[in-house]
Amino acid sequence: MDIEQIFSKCDHTLLRQDSTASQIRDLCDQAIANNCASVCIPPCHVAGAKRYVGDNISICTVIGFPNGYATTAVKAYEAADAIKNGADEIDMVVNISMVKDNCWNDVRQDIREVRAACKDKVLKVIIECCLLTEDEKIKLCGIVAECNADFIKTSTGFSTGGATIEDVKLLRKYSPPQVKVKAAGGIHTIREAEALIEAGADRIGSSHLLDDMLNTKNTLRCCDLNQDLKETDVAQHLAADSSIRAGLQDNDEFEEKNGKDVNIAQNIDDGSVDKADNQDAETHSDLESQ
Repeated sequence: MDIEQIFSKCDHTLLRQDSTASQIRDLCDQAIANNCASVCIPPCHVAGAKRYVGDNISICTVIGFPNGYATTAVKAYEAADAIKNGADEIDMVVNISMVKDNCWNDVRQDIREVRAACKDKVLKVIIECCLLTEDEKIKLCGIVAECNADFIKTSTGFSTGGATIEDVKLLRKYSPPQVKVKAAGGIHTIREAEALIEAGADRIGSSHLLDDMLNTKNTLRCCDLNQDLKETDVAQHLAADSSIRAGLQDNDEFEEKNGKDVNIAQNIDDGSVDKADNQDAETHSDLESQ
């Protein structure tokens, strides 16, 4: 899976309490540049972000976040207000207290009223898997589908755990085909996102994928640079080796010639130099005297 496919499934997220308008604008710019599915931001930033991006990217926000124990009326009002301000997608947190008390009809009503407030906008229901038993997760898969939500989502990222491969597989297995799965919480790398998508996630919520992509590119640039440096070192070593070899060859030729001259001198001393050698010696002497 290439990185463009992964980013197309990513809700580029900034939900910190201290997030500023400037940071939200930067988030929007990054998401648009990388063709993300949406930006997921706090409700107080929705109106400003919508004015900033227009229709260039979907605006997602969170309701009853992160604990989910606001009353149903409050959640429904939050959702309606977010839609009025320009939100295209709503990520609501299920009421975990109701789940733990087995008040399943109240859980249904909680989701249905937010669904009604969202009208035709996308609704994702966060069930906070890290706080649930397997039976509770399976039960919620059925309820989320009954309430016509578009997604079931693993986590807020603000509790005791985040998305896991096992939870994504379970939610995919027990949710009907029309209900998609969003994995969120603790997803720091592109490899982790890819693994969750392969496990069955249709959407990824993360604040870190862009940073990981940039870090990966920088690492690759460093590897390329190191490779270039190694290739340069090899080239310089070969050039130096070639020079050394040339020097040794010159030295061998010098020693060979010098040795020949020594032999000639010895032969002259012995009076045994032949005519050809004598002519060579005279020629050499003539050249030196010119």
